[in-house]
Amino acid sequence: MVAWSESDIGDLTGKIAVVTGANGGLGMQTTRMLTEHGAKVIMAVRDPAKAEAARGDLAADILRLDLADQSSVAKFAGETAARYDRLDLLINNAGVAMVNPTPTVDGFEPHLGVNHLGHMALAVRLLPMLVSTKDSRIVTITSVSHHLARLRLDDLNGVTNRYEAYFHSKLANMTFTVELARRLAAAGHSTRALASDPGIARTMLARTDTSRIMRTTAIVTPYLVPTQSAAHGALPTLRAAVDPDSRGGQLYSPRFLVVGPPVRTRPSRRALDPEAGRRLWELSLDLLRLNEPDVL
Repeated sequence: MVAWSESDIGDLTGKIAVVTGANGGLGMQTTRMLTEHGAKVIMAVRDPAKAEAARGDLAADILRLDLADQSSVAKFAGETAARYDRLDLLINNAGVAMVNPTPTVDGFEPHLGVNHLGHMALAVRLLPMLVSTKDSRIVTITSVSHHLARLRLDDLNGVTNRYEAYFHSKLANMTFTVELARRLAAAGHSTRALASDPGIARTMLARTDTSRIMRTTAIVTPYLVPTQSAAHGALPTLRAAVDPDSRGGQLYSPRFLVVGPPVRTRPSRRALDPEAGRRLWELSLDLLRLNEPDVL
């Protein structure tokens, strides 16, 4: 079997993509590869000045998005709908890992609020654009750590331990993807929802964490376990975004658990539970104070 690589992305001319957290690490590499293959990328970032510096000569636009603030999510979705007449890809890449439990603007635990609720709200608000674009895709980044978690459906917002909260949010990402895929298929849309796991990639995510242990871990991990570059870490997301053989609800991960070329892998049993997916969907909409999308 020939390993899937950047050369397999193909021609994306005319495609429009939103990439959250696009100004560094996995998001920057995803943006680079999409634009170099012809796509127009909307870099959705908290700090437009940093994105401007990172963009260079890439054919990308920049719009501000703070996933920790639902008013920012609503504004971003409105601006995107006003500026563009189609949306082929939504790449839910941004995230926080093992941060202090300071609530978001809307009072959510930060891992749940940014990694899951922020991206779910963004996807729901952009669904009319996505489903009106034939064969569009929504790719949400999860983690192998989702296998270690259990959804706290009795109190989604009540996980306070930073490590448990991160794992919890990654399971929510995967469960949301599977549930969204079910709903899109039931509504007869060609839009597909998929997930990707970057493995262990050398990015600045852990280095920007506020805890000494996470900053230390980011430094010593490359000496203790296999790691890969941010470019290689972005490949599961790119394959999920373009693989013609993909199906909704699938997960793309490194072949060797944390490193290697992207392959299809199986989500955890808990993420595939349809009752858990339904409850997560409904509880999340309640927390976000959003109505069921008309297109579903």
